[in-house]
Amino acid sequence: MSQKLEGMKVTHWPTLNTVIMVEEAIRENNDSVITVAELKRKLPRQVNHNTLIIILQYLEKSNKIAFGVRGISWIHNENPILRKAISEGYSI
Repeated sequence: MSQKLEGMKVTHWPTLNTVIMVEEAIRENNDSVITVAELKRKLPRQVNHNTLIIILQYLEKSNKIAFGVRGISWIHNENPILRKAISEGYSI
């Protein structure tokens, strides 16, 4: 059974292990920006291009990465002090 994801015909959905593998590769990147080609080279296992795009769309929608013209950047912040300051702060 195939489904559509933003105009793309999806025949294979990524596994949780693959999503975690891609997430860790982006998070542990020393550079601030990484391209899709560089990401593919850094992954420990080969990932289908369409599957990788689905994973990147998911990570972008969950506000963990920013996908721009220059490449991909990890933006998710797990600092509990920052989260508390944001939740208790005033909106201007």
